[in-house]
Amino acid sequence: MIDFKAQRARAELYRNIRSFFSERDYLEVFTPTLSPSLIPEPTIKTFSTQFKNEFVGEKEFYLIPSPEIFMKEMIAKGSGSIFQISSCFRNSEQLGDVHNPEFSMLEYYTMGYSDKDSIKLTHEMIKATSISDTSWLKNEPLIITMEEAMKEYAGVDLIKAQEYEYLKSEAERLNLYVPSLEDWEDTFNRIFLTYVEPNLPKDREVYLCDYPAQIECLAKNYPDRPYKKRWEMYIKGIEIANCYDEETDKEKILSYYKKEQAKLEEERKLSGDTISAADLSFAELDMPECSGGAIGLDRLLLVEYGGDEIAPILSFPMCDMLKKD
Repeated sequence: MIDFKAQRARAELYRNIRSFFSERDYLEVFTPTLSPSLIPEPTIKTFSTQFKNEFVGEKEFYLIPSPEIFMKEMIAKGSGSIFQISSCFRNSEQLGDVHNPEFSMLEYYTMGYSDKDSIKLTHEMIKATSISDTSWLKNEPLIITMEEAMKEYAGVDLIKAQEYEYLKSEAERLNLYVPSLEDWEDTFNRIFLTYVEPNLPKDREVYLCDYPAQIECLAKNYPDRPYKKRWEMYIKGIEIANCYDEETDKEKILSYYKKEQAKLEEERKLSGDTISAADLSFAELDMPECSGGAIGLDRLLLVEYGGDEIAPILSFPMCDMLKKD
């Protein structure tokens, strides 16, 4: 059964978002859903399809997990600050709860902004576009670093945890099983997902900043601390947004591409999953100083509209489609 009240709420939310960015002179852009290459992200599994043409031949294309690859090309060519509401796709996602393989995303890039500047912008946007008088909006956001959160909720000193043996011993102190040969990121995530994420306040927006540099992404590193200029935002314990101070150094972008693509290919050969192509010319883009954010709109609608899972507010959730087989 389709919830048309939820559909009207979604339409209102999208209108509000478009108004918010347009009033601030952001350009709304529209980019493809299919791409011949993707930014390599080993933790994200993709959908692929074949383009076939009797004159051109065949070529593999991928459903985008985010519009980042196209939007950054626009930025490099002088678009200025931009935003987009698009459909995105991630394979092997859970069904129900807060996951669906096809989902709606707001992605926005602000020229001259840092990741910290984007916290204020994002909070203003959430307040200005809200479709309901929710209690958590009445409280000031909590802005907390990952170092502070690990200490507060797990008792782990993240500076000492740069040494893997300390991190492992802390995981074992917390009664977590650590397999042999596990890498730093996986052990960190065991602690974070078990002790930190579930204990973040649920009565306000939470901006969790300064992620460990060992978690690779295209965000800038701090020059004097082992962290990246990145934050994630939670509402009611649900991860809603992700934001970077975007890396602009071409050598660092190329190094990231090569390392992550090699990791992706190694993992996918073992699992048999799709290995998406990577276009190394992406690293040659002349990226201006900017901050890029992404918000899961199905999740944002969920916390504003109410409910415990996103399936009921989707028109045709994947879990219902699968029942028709």
